Amino acid sequence: MRLAIRHTTRYSFDHPVIHALQRLRLTPKATQEQEILDWQMEFEHAHPELSYEDQHHNTTSLVAVEPGATEVVITCRGTVDTHDFSGVIGKHSGHLPLWTFCSQTDLTRPGSGMKSLVKKVRGEDLGPLDTLHRLSAAILESVEYRIGTTKVDTSAEEALEQGKGVCQDHAHIFIGAARLLNVPARYVSGYLMMDDRIEQEATHGWAEAHVEGLGWVGFDISNGISPDQRYVRVATGRDYRDAAPITGISFGSTTQALEVAVAVEQQQVQQ
Repeated sequence: MRLAIRHTTRYSFDHPVIHALQRLRLTPKATQEQEILDWQMEFEHAHPELSYEDQHHNTTSLVAVEPGATEVVITCRGTVDTHDFSGVIGKHSGHLPLWTFCSQTDLTRPGSGMKSLVKKVRGEDLGPLDTLHRLSAAILESVEYRIGTTKVDTSAEEALEQGKGVCQDHAHIFIGAARLLNVPARYVSGYLMMDDRIEQEATHGWAEAHVEGLGWVGFDISNGISPDQRYVRVATGRDYRDAAPITGISFGSTTQALEVAVAVEQQQVQQ
């Protein structure tokens, strides 16, 4: 499937910026299930300083905001060919060893609720893959998808306790629970083309677990499926903080408003 993507992020500041740097993870990965045909980033009131590959093989760009700016606009656009491998990404690659993805972070660290959830889904009659699918379903049943109920720094245990959250929360609960099962797990940020519209609510987040014999396998807990050709992987990490599309620091101002517009549309492939 050929997908055309447009992603615009608009920052407004309450005072003119003295100095600000933004770290961008906005370039899709080239992997077996997706080919990047073209990709470009455009900036208003900012300019790129350098680009590098981080420890997770994420293409990362550092962008400097122009002094005195009160608004910054970052627009990404490009075309990606995707293929359906039933969520199977394959063998591990990257600069970090696999065991790194077995240790918890502040966002994934389990409490009593997650430990209880793992006890319910663990079964001696199930293999690792079936157990993970059961875990995904149990999380979606326990945590209702509802926008505006959590924040970017809400932990997995907090989201499970309140029973509401978004895709980031679902992924963090899955990751923390998988690690309790001694299964390496990681966070994925990217895009999802919803079938009923072109304009999407935002970027999407899901999880991947490393299953012996298969390698990394994706789980979109919020939608109850493994990623297919409608998904585009952009960045991965131990949790959302490692894979966040945009992070940064600024002096002389604070971010007053943030607007994000994402459009994902299927294109016809010329034969």
